[in-house]
Amino acid sequence: MSKTYRLVISCPDRVGIVAAVSQYLNERNGSIVEANHHTGPEQKWFFMRHVIDAESMTVDLETFRAEFAKIAAEFDMDWFINSSEDKPKVMLMATKESHCLNDLLHRWHTGELQCDIVGVIANHEDLRSMVEWYKIPYHCINVPKEDKLPAFQAIETAIDESGADTIVLARYMQIFPEYLCEKYRFRVINIHHSFLPSFIGAKPYHQAAVRGVKLIGATCHYVTADLDAGPIIEQDVIRVRHSHSATDMVRLGKDIEKLVLSRGLSYHIEDRVLVHGNKTVVFAQ
Repeated sequence: MSKTYRLVISCPDRVGIVAAVSQYLNERNGSIVEANHHTGPEQKWFFMRHVIDAESMTVDLETFRAEFAKIAAEFDMDWFINSSEDKPKVMLMATKESHCLNDLLHRWHTGELQCDIVGVIANHEDLRSMVEWYKIPYHCINVPKEDKLPAFQAIETAIDESGADTIVLARYMQIFPEYLCEKYRFRVINIHHSFLPSFIGAKPYHQAAVRGVKLIGATCHYVTADLDAGPIIEQDVIRVRHSHSATDMVRLGKDIEKLVLSRGLSYHIEDRVLVHGNKTVVFAQ
């Protein structure tokens, strides 16, 4: 695929936004290869994502940012533009369960995930050999129950030194402290093995089995200080029967967790997720 730019915008809704952006691109010969628009009528907020053929543009990215800033100021835009050549740096985090981590590593290894995985942080040694097979740095940082702060400070250092701009909790079974949730706001992605907001907390499949549910699911969301309450990126469900035990639900749930997390991460690194309040607009393909 040829080089592209991704222009992402959110701003108060008003007449003329699309026209102004289109006119700017037209005057610089910009060819739009994918276009997404959405207006939230309740909030009166406008969202846009354009993918532009970089080779068609008569200005470079630096000039684009300088020139487009005038339009952005006129419409009070929150905006950015990225190049497809600049791959996001992703830090994965896990505990002992391997299904989500292994799935993401495989998708990255085969080129499905367009990012650079810069490391894996875990609080046990169980997954080291699997990660190192991919020649990825493995950081084992134990998190003692008595005093977790030094461990999370070490995690913070590892993330910052890696240059990671996205952190993925691939079944990392520790609660992120509030200060890290704020520092990495909308940069930490979690997979919850439940169709939130139902069955939050521990052992959701066991809770679901007791309730006799017919659908179980998984939720990919951004991590906030409010446990399992951050903006939702992606969800999916799978049907279960009365004959399924809690163990069966765990097995089936792992399949849906992998799919939901990989989709959610893909949407995030492709700049398809726009957060507004505690909701998201996701321009999925």
